[in-house]
Amino acid sequence: MATSPGNAYVWQLPTWPAWTYDTQALADALARARLQQGRVLGKAQAVGLAADAFAQVVNDIWVGEVVATAAIEGQQLDVEQVRSSVMRMLGIASAGQSSRHIDGLVDVMQDALHNYTVALDADRLCRWQSALFPGGTSGIQHIEVGKFRSFSDAMQIVSGRPGHEQVHYLAPDSRRVPAEMARFLAWFNASGGEDGIVRAAIAHLWFEAIHPFEDGNGRIGRAIMDMAIAQDARSGTRIYCMSHQLEQNRKAYYAALNAAQRGDGDVTAWVRWFADQFSEACVKSEAVIDRALEKARFWAAHAAHRFNERQCKALRKLLDAGDGGFLGGLTAEKYCKITGTSKASATRDLGDLLGNGALISRGIGKATKYYVNVPGWRQE
Repeated sequence: MATSPGNAYVWQLPTWPAWTYDTQALADALARARLQQGRVLGKAQAVGLAADAFAQVVNDIWVGEVVATAAIEGQQLDVEQVRSSVMRMLGIASAGQSSRHIDGLVDVMQDALHNYTVALDADRLCRWQSALFPGGTSGIQHIEVGKFRSFSDAMQIVSGRPGHEQVHYLAPDSRRVPAEMARFLAWFNASGGEDGIVRAAIAHLWFEAIHPFEDGNGRIGRAIMDMAIAQDARSGTRIYCMSHQLEQNRKAYYAALNAAQRGDGDVTAWVRWFADQFSEACVKSEAVIDRALEKARFWAAHAAHRFNERQCKALRKLLDAGDGGFLGGLTAEKYCKITGTSKASATRDLGDLLGNGALISRGIGKATKYYVNVPGWRQE
């Protein structure tokens, strides 16, 4: 039998949705968040928003955020397909194949950022949700697509085996959703005067509390979060690794949301946690910028070399792994698996990469391991 929580959900309170928070208690966390935000913006400006290196930054952050927002929901996306979809969205001609559901997720995330000045309404949210589920299914299950949920069953977030489920959250009845969303959207479109980080935190929490769709609420809620952050910064450039940060702290993220969805409507603890995550996301963005600069310098150093498609794919994987990130180094066997090529072709490709200095090697014979040749990187 399902276990039910012992305390009320915020939407059950007579004061709902009167969110409250202690401004003084949030001061330090918000100050840290703004400091880190200033650092990452300053570094981005130092690189130059129009520079090729910054284009690589944007591409890398986009790919990471798409993968992460899906991973939070337990979906493992093919990184190469995500990269292709992002490249297509950014107008890069060399984009490869991707899938409809990945393209749909990228479209949603792009619309939230690039059109951050456009008011948010129910139709737009329903189109976002429809884009996430081409064909009208979630897995093999038919779901309500392109509209708010209307089924009569309770909207619950549960875990555990059938018959022994634990209810983590119970959302408002479907009949309440249109009115609840109208109230949320009216607030969102009129709340620009509130601190932008506080507003983003409350917007994400409020949307997740309503849980208006049968599926896709997490991804759409994070797109709303991104939109609020873009409105605060007055920029639609993706520069923050927020979904990546939340994915790395997935259990704490769900725990913080769950705690905020109960109690008396005081969201001080939730906003403080959110601001701390935003600070860490900015730190990660700085690291992405630094790594993108290293990548840009690598490709510039080898601009005269005509790498084939297999070599480019392997080099991108090594560069994406970062300093010491490709555990055990690259072997001929791994190269074959990454590129789908024969051992003979792998031997030729790797020999060519060694010859032009793109790779360096350690060991001999079958024990040979290859590392991307980036000065200062660990080769172990």
